[in-house]
Amino acid sequence: MNFLSKSFPFRFISLLRSRRCLLQRYQLLHISENGKGESLKSKEGLEQCSANYVPLSPISFLERAARVYRDRTSVVYGTVKYTWGETLERCLRLASALIQKGISRGDIVAVLASNIPAMYELHFGVPMAGAVLCTLNTRHDSATISALLRHSEAKIIFVDYQFLEVAHVALDLLSKTTAKQPLLVLILDSQGVTSEDLEYEGLLASGQPEFDIIRPNNEWDPITLNYTSGTTSSPKGVVYNHRGTYLNTLSTVLLHGMGMMPIYLWTVPMFHCNGWCLTWGLAAQGGTNICLRKVSAQGIFDSISVHKVTHMGGAPTVLNMIVNAPVNQRRPLPHKVEVMTGGSAPPPQVLSNMEELGFNVSHLYGLTETYGPATLCTWKPEWDSLPLHERAKIKSRQGLHHLGMEEVDIREPVTMKSVPPDGKTMGEVMFRGNTVMSGYYKDPRATQEAFNGGWFRTGDLGVKHADGYIEVKDRSKDIIISGGENISTIEVESVLFSHPAVLEAAVVGRPDDHWGETPCAFVKLKDGTNVNAEEIIHFCRERLPAFMAPRTVVFEDLPKTATGKTQKYVLRQKAKAMGSLFRRKE
Repeated sequence: MNFLSKSFPFRFISLLRSRRCLLQRYQLLHISENGKGESLKSKEGLEQCSANYVPLSPISFLERAARVYRDRTSVVYGTVKYTWGETLERCLRLASALIQKGISRGDIVAVLASNIPAMYELHFGVPMAGAVLCTLNTRHDSATISALLRHSEAKIIFVDYQFLEVAHVALDLLSKTTAKQPLLVLILDSQGVTSEDLEYEGLLASGQPEFDIIRPNNEWDPITLNYTSGTTSSPKGVVYNHRGTYLNTLSTVLLHGMGMMPIYLWTVPMFHCNGWCLTWGLAAQGGTNICLRKVSAQGIFDSISVHKVTHMGGAPTVLNMIVNAPVNQRRPLPHKVEVMTGGSAPPPQVLSNMEELGFNVSHLYGLTETYGPATLCTWKPEWDSLPLHERAKIKSRQGLHHLGMEEVDIREPVTMKSVPPDGKTMGEVMFRGNTVMSGYYKDPRATQEAFNGGWFRTGDLGVKHADGYIEVKDRSKDIIISGGENISTIEVESVLFSHPAVLEAAVVGRPDDHWGETPCAFVKLKDGTNVNAEEIIHFCRERLPAFMAPRTVVFEDLPKTATGKTQKYVLRQKAKAMGSLFRRKE
């Protein structure tokens, strides 16, 4: 389905016009003394024209980078290196080749790839052709990939050779449900590999470097389609627009403290919220993209040492990987490395160990629906002298919205009233602003529910502190209600992480005939340690109210998304099955 066709499924244009989100709000208003608005648009010289208005689009970041930083290194992947001038030419060739293959404005182009140069180039080449980029989770199986290709109606899919078999099975499944098959373009690492599929470098060679970029007609035109990770439910297609990506790109650069020419190590998957919009952000600052196909502790330390990495990001699991790396895999850092982490706040021990290793960790918060990062726990100098435990407690807050987001608040979901800033009253985290998604693709009902009340409802529960900083307590689906008491799984997990033998932990509710549900902890232990469930439960009871301590402990690896987030819905299913088993035994 062409995004810009008459059958475009979203009904948001009129909604967002009423909410001041479209172009007519650029009209200048003059407020007279009597309070009535008088339009200045009719005044001579104040008309919108090509000299004073161009639709915002992150495409422009690459064009500027190729002029300002033309001969500076843009992308490094093993022995492969490109300059910003070469990257622009490759992206123009890619856009030209897509047009030759029949791609038109609004068509969807999918990609299934690791953090490799082609993945980076697709973030510019596809929108330069006027098309919409759909980045697919590399951990999805063939059935899921097939379903997402059917839902998105992608015309072309670019596939990293590592996932070729998964893609072929997915296309075979797709052929059984629809006659429309996307063209497969294979991305190779080595010329020694042969395939009957069209190959990426060959496709680029067929394109023209003088290609005339197809720019958005309207900055609210879609630029990417991102499917949610499915941590709590089935994936939804989240639509980003050119305006939102432009604004969130600049905001994320600011959040990350990126000056000119940073060196960024790609430990965040580029498919996840388009790499938190830093795929475009590195071009904006003329930085260097250090591509890493597989994230490992040794790969991280080696890359930092060799390439003098200044910035990186990742879920708390990446930080856990770093601090628990064997001594023989570690290397001294050439300087302090800035790390942005999302998701739940890292445990104090992890923060302390990261600082000792030479990393400075900043905590951000956001969702796929907010283009990735939306808030930051902005650090204040007066906190530097606090003990580590107090610093970690403050850093665990999600803070306040960044400059590109209009507002974040904690509100009572029924009355929509803002909760008091007492650090105790729970409500739902809500956003509004230009860096909130356009909506869910082909799902107007879900979009309407998400935007009900004029705010984007995250489904996360949190509190607001006296300084206005918010703190997320749990997902609304993850909160445990035991005997009428609300239990924040994040608080229980924080205690579990403080146990010296615990590497990873996740807590969900297990059905209970008497209490309704009780906390069930899934724990992965560090190598070489050995503790039993009773010890873990006793440890928690010494540090938590009795009703919050886990009553069940399961030792196993935790199911993860490709971004390192624990798939709690999988654990809830296991806990539910365990609850049924316990009842049968009783």
